[in-house]
Amino acid sequence: MADCHNPDTNTPKTPHGKKGTGAATVLADTTPITRIALIGSPNAGKTSVFNKLTGLNSKTGNYPGITVSHTEGHVTPTVILEDLPGTYSLDPISPDEKVVTDVLAGQLDGVPSPQALLIVVDSTTLHRSLNLVAQALSLGLPSAVALTMTDELEKLGGDLDLTALSQGLGVPVVGVVGNRKKGFAELRALVENPTGWPVPVVAPPAEPGPERESWTHSMLTLAHYVAPQENVTTSKVDKVLLHPVFGTLFFFLIMFLFFQVIFTVAAPFQGWIEDFFGWLGELSAAHISNPLLSSFVNTALIGGVGGVLVFVPQILLLFLLISLMENVGYMSRAAYLMDRVMASAGLEGRAFVALLSSVACAVPGIMATRTMPSSKDRIATIMAAPLMTCSARLPVYLLLVGMLVDPGQRVGPFSVQGIALFGLYVLGGASAMFAAWAFKRTSLKSTLLPFYMEMPPYRIPTGKTVLSDMWKSTSMFLRKVGRIILVATIVIWALMNIPPQQQTIDEQHMDETQAVQYTIDHSAAATVGKAVEPVFSPLGFDWRITIGLIGSLAAREVFVATMGQTAAAADPDNPTDALEKMTFTEGPREGEKVFTTPTIVALLVFFAYALQCMSTVGAIRSETNSWKWPIIALVYMLVSAWVLAFIARWATIGIMAI
Repeated sequence: MADCHNPDTNTPKTPHGKKGTGAATVLADTTPITRIALIGSPNAGKTSVFNKLTGLNSKTGNYPGITVSHTEGHVTPTVILEDLPGTYSLDPISPDEKVVTDVLAGQLDGVPSPQALLIVVDSTTLHRSLNLVAQALSLGLPSAVALTMTDELEKLGGDLDLTALSQGLGVPVVGVVGNRKKGFAELRALVENPTGWPVPVVAPPAEPGPERESWTHSMLTLAHYVAPQENVTTSKVDKVLLHPVFGTLFFFLIMFLFFQVIFTVAAPFQGWIEDFFGWLGELSAAHISNPLLSSFVNTALIGGVGGVLVFVPQILLLFLLISLMENVGYMSRAAYLMDRVMASAGLEGRAFVALLSSVACAVPGIMATRTMPSSKDRIATIMAAPLMTCSARLPVYLLLVGMLVDPGQRVGPFSVQGIALFGLYVLGGASAMFAAWAFKRTSLKSTLLPFYMEMPPYRIPTGKTVLSDMWKSTSMFLRKVGRIILVATIVIWALMNIPPQQQTIDEQHMDETQAVQYTIDHSAAATVGKAVEPVFSPLGFDWRITIGLIGSLAAREVFVATMGQTAAAADPDNPTDALEKMTFTEGPREGEKVFTTPTIVALLVFFAYALQCMSTVGAIRSETNSWKWPIIALVYMLVSAWVLAFIARWATIGIMAI
């Protein structure tokens, strides 16, 4: 493969910034170019190029007035690279693509127009990619091209003369290989000095048609382009993974085995974290003499926040699965496979990508609907996405399933705990599909649009890439623990300890455990919980569970933190045993266990359906630009949660009575 270069870079420039000879116009060196727009099609390697050029010197936010996110970073102190959403064309059909065209045209308020373009092109799909290149070059901005996947092109028998392509386009072309960092030194040197980038004198045809096709053919001929051969291995694998029966079975088998791994592989790591917090609790109890401060450290911080952090190993494994599915190239195939299933709900395959993204968090899943061209399909998917089992539900499920099913219980070689967790994820997916179907059959009727999705080649991701993805996602979870969950936990701890009950405790000569329990039972939190308890008592929930449910409106994990505080107050040495032994302290069920099998089942169902996440509510508000849909989501999910939890509890009681 020939080397690439900046065409005619040695040609002298005239005082007006034009070359003395050659077929390109060049910006004068005196004209500062500070903003470069990075554009390219999905799966072309655009984000990899951005990360390599900017490193960690980047920031992510939303464009003014809209929720489409953008990322920009400094290549040098004076050169800013802006990563625009992926697009196949500058003829927009979705909100993401509309943002790209608006930014490039300088029509987005509050966003500076780019002064140059860096176009990322997949060399293995050059014929199709030249469509976007033609549209981009016709904008008349100084431009350069980063040609990715050149190693895969060679491996599949393809070829390309980069020098000839650069001369034909009239702009610099640099070939890069993301996972080997090949070509990035040359690309960085080019991007650091965009004032030398040319603008083709004769712009390519901007409109599709015979002229565009003729131009594309001439570029391919000039570059001596040899298209890659079909990847035989990929074709053989796809015959299985894209088969409507075997492919679906494979998908569910992978998910089933993954949830087995969550309980088996993560168990020892979770045990080590629990032991660490137990040791930390003993240490703080021995060295903190002030009762109130000791209660805060042991109950709120160690019992509450620590009770959430013990599930970090499972969270890491969840994000590992998602990262592998994306980087291996399976996510697109799963979307294609599920297109038939999505069609039964009135949606197309892009909706599955959004729903699957919601397994990590509903917020990015909701944001992923921007790629969908139909506004009604977008809203139907948005209304269904919060039902997918997100990472915030995982600690709650792990806590409750751990109390419901004995760790040693197995069906053949499989853990029953893993089977139960898999069932909860299937329940979330099925419920999301049903919700989308209901909305599409009622208020959001529309014609089903055709679905097209590019199948990227299978790739073995580097360990660095996978670990980076895992850390980014896990660090978001840890930041959530350090902000929302910590604050909510402190508030609940304060409510559980006011008003002070020291005088009564002294008068009745209570021991430490009795004193703590008496304080909690007569606290402000108890007053609130008991006031709301009648709403949830038909589900078997007492006021302590109710307080956890109220706190979980900030974040679902707060429920785990609240139960952790309650358990740590009752038995700081064995909080899990304390939860399982917790009893009603008053009323007709006084002395009965709180966490019975029917109650745990009801709690699992309630958390499967309730919308207990204000971040998700905010995302729905932003994406729909209305309070109508978030209010509808809150109401229909909370009502569904209560009704279905009630049915689940009494069905469990009936089954146990047989």
